[in-house]
Order: sequence, then C-alpha cells, then structure tokens
Amino acid sequence: MTREPLPDTDPPTRTTDLRMAGEWLARHDLADTHPTPLLASRLAVRRRARLATYVILAALIIVSALAATSAFGGLPPHRPLPLLALAASVAGLLLAQSLLDRWVRRVDQRAGATLSRRAAHPIQPGWRTVLGRPYAIFAAATFAGAMVLAASVLAVPEPTVRQLAVVVLIGLLGATAITAMQLRHLLSFPVVAEDEESLTADVIMRVEDARELTTPNVQWSLPVVLFGTAPGWWNAAAVAYIVLSLAACVALHARTPSCATVARRAMSVQ
Repeated sequence: MTREPLPDTDPPTRTTDLRMAGEWLARHDLADTHPTPLLASRLAVRRRARLATYVILAALIIVSALAATSAFGGLPPHRPLPLLALAASVAGLLLAQSLLDRWVRRVDQRAGATLSRRAAHPIQPGWRTVLGRPYAIFAAATFAGAMVLAASVLAVPEPTVRQLAVVVLIGLLGATAITAMQLRHLLSFPVVAEDEESLTADVIMRVEDARELTTPNVQWSLPVVLFGTAPGWWNAAAVAYIVLSLAACVALHARTPSCATVARRAMSVQ
C-alpha cells in the first residue's frame, strides 16, 4: 500500500488511526503486517460509519417508542397520523443510511485511486464468504421470529394493542431494510488492495462488518413496547424468543471460525 496520507486527515488523527489499525491487525492474527495510512483511514471511516448506524437504529427505536405512546395519548387508536409519521421517519432513516454507505464507498474509491497497483489475484467475495450460511440462517430466523411475535398480537381485539403491534412491525421492517442495505453495500463495493496482505485485510473487514450486522439489537428491543399490554402468553413467548436468540447468538460467535480464518480460506481458493 502507498504511504501517502489522505489529504483530509490531520496528523493527530492519523497517529491515532495508525495505532488503532495496528491493534486491529493484531486482533486478527496479522500482527506481522505493518499498518499503513491507507488501512488506517479505511478502518477509521468504518468505525465512524458504524457509530452513525448505531445512532440511526437508536433513532428508529426512539421514533417507534414515540409512535407507540400515541396509543395512550389523546389520539384515538384508529388515527393513522402516528403510523404515517413513523413510516416517514423510517424512510428518512433509510435515506440517511444510503448516504452513509455512499460516503464509505467514496472514501474507498479515493483510497483505491492512490494504490500503485492492484492485487495480483483480486476477488469479489460472495455472501457465503462475507456472511456465511450460519449467520444468514440466524439473521433470517431472528427477523422471522420478531415479525411473528408482533403479527400475532394483531389478533388481540384491543385497538390500542393492535396499534402497538403495527408500530413494532413498521419498526422491524425499517430495521431489516437498513440491514439489507448495509449487506448489499458490503457485497457490492469493490475490493481495495494491492497485495496479499491488504487483500486479506479487506476481506476481514467485510466479514467483521457482516457479522456485526446480524446482531438483532432492534429485534430484541422493539418487542419491549408490547410488554405489559399484550396478553400473558405473548409476554412469555417474547421472553423465550429473546433468551433463545441470545443463546444462539453467543453459540454462533463461539463456534464459527474467526474473521481472519474465513478470509484466509477465501484467499486459498483463489
């Protein structure tokens, strides 16, 4: 990789980013690889983008909670205004995520333009490499479980509870759309590498980001809106869903190969 720094990076930030890049390499069994400004800048922008995504998801949860409070406020349960406001907010958050992904892609494109040469054997990892079948099944199962939980409350005759269920469903669909948008970005943006080490680091970054996306934080948070208002059987089912999915998440992270191992296997088949 070239050692030329990016023009919009100041020296103090560059020093911190290089140190953190070295720590990231060590965590992924690449301690012998020297951290370059290129890798440091790519990791730094991903840290900032990940933080911004957390803010977007937190905003989604907050907006959903505010929409849910309207069921207990002055508006009648059948009024569509809170639900329309929630849908508009979800659309705005999707736009924000799209702009965030475009920013990361632009940084990668600018970094790629500084490379002296491309990798000798460039690859474009597919979903089986980046996400993997176990993580894909886990993500689909947690989404389906949360949707079934929320949809099951629609059969309750109480209008307030049904409105809360619709709020949760809209929030879950919005969170899933944001995750799908991020996964599409991980699978589509071009590889930025000039040698085997930087190519391995690129694949590791993709796998690490994809696994982070499968953590069902929103799926665990939004059903809480219905606690205390839904029937007792639903509360028990929701607790069982959270406990079982949490146990599956821990087991998945413990039993699957590390990001570095997945990246080296992907490199070995090229």
